Amino acid sequence: MRAVRRVPPFVLAALALLAGPAAAAPQPPSGVRPIPVVLATDIGDDIDDTWALALLLRSPELDLKLVVTDYGDTVYRARVVARLLELAGRTEVPIGIGVRQWEKEGPQADWIRDYPLARFPGRVIDDGAQALVDTVMSSREPMTLIAIGPPPTLRAALEREPRIAARLRLVGMFGSLRQGYADESRPEPEWNVRADTKAARALLAAPWRDSLITPLDTCGRVTLDGERYARLRASRDPVTQAVLENYRLWCPRVDWCAREGQPETKSSTLFDTVAVYLAFAHDLVTVERLGVRVADDGMTVADPAAAPLAWATAWKRLDGFRDLLVERLAGSAAAKRP
Repeated sequence: MRAVRRVPPFVLAALALLAGPAAAAPQPPSGVRPIPVVLATDIGDDIDDTWALALLLRSPELDLKLVVTDYGDTVYRARVVARLLELAGRTEVPIGIGVRQWEKEGPQADWIRDYPLARFPGRVIDDGAQALVDTVMSSREPMTLIAIGPPPTLRAALEREPRIAARLRLVGMFGSLRQGYADESRPEPEWNVRADTKAARALLAAPWRDSLITPLDTCGRVTLDGERYARLRASRDPVTQAVLENYRLWCPRVDWCAREGQPETKSSTLFDTVAVYLAFAHDLVTVERLGVRVADDGMTVADPAAAPLAWATAWKRLDGFRDLLVERLAGSAAAKRP
């Protein structure tokens, strides 16, 4: 891959120690130290990962240190990340390319058709698993891993260096405990688990420093419409406009989305945005500690014998989260509705 600049692991580790907060990054409230985070994402398939990265970039509580693309065509995914980071003025954030399982672009390919990785002015690391290991092991403080996709690369990182789990808080979007994709539906196999059950099993069984997972029970309930969605469409924020542009390109290639008249009237389900929120707060959700095992069919089943993790099992104030999401993404530059 000639477009990828190879960075030796020892150089990456040294740079991670020296790196400071970027000038372009949003600043947290005075006296509050931002949380260093790594994002692992399968961006470029369902549009919710794109919304989640935008929310992360507009959340001053979080200090993004690395984005690792995971599952499938991880080079295609890295191009989507690279263009978003450049639009956001965040090219100091390195991109690690995860385990590439095939070469097949997804429904956001038109948005990066003329954007090769060589154009990205920041660092692109072709071994995303090692990039994660080096970033975590060289950090002077504990970090948070926000995992919002099937995790084969995260599994590879854990196998190379099991000690990263003790240095990381896992915040993720996985599973279905009491509800499925539709409101009041029965639990069902959730994509991030079902796509690679062995990797998901390894991830959820690792001895993390701490954890908080959003299953479909909470993240499957998040959509934006009406006045909230109108505010986003009126926003002049370049990152939000890029998200909506991606959404318009994505929707015609997804049958159900085109049938329902989106994206002009409402968002799709924004599953992964909940994991980003949980990286810095959890006051809007009910949290339970539960042992959960991953079955071979991708079901996440309560099991008292499994190591307990913290799960966001229900909303206390779903509208509060919707409002937070709009405030972050609309920004102060939002235009008034005509």
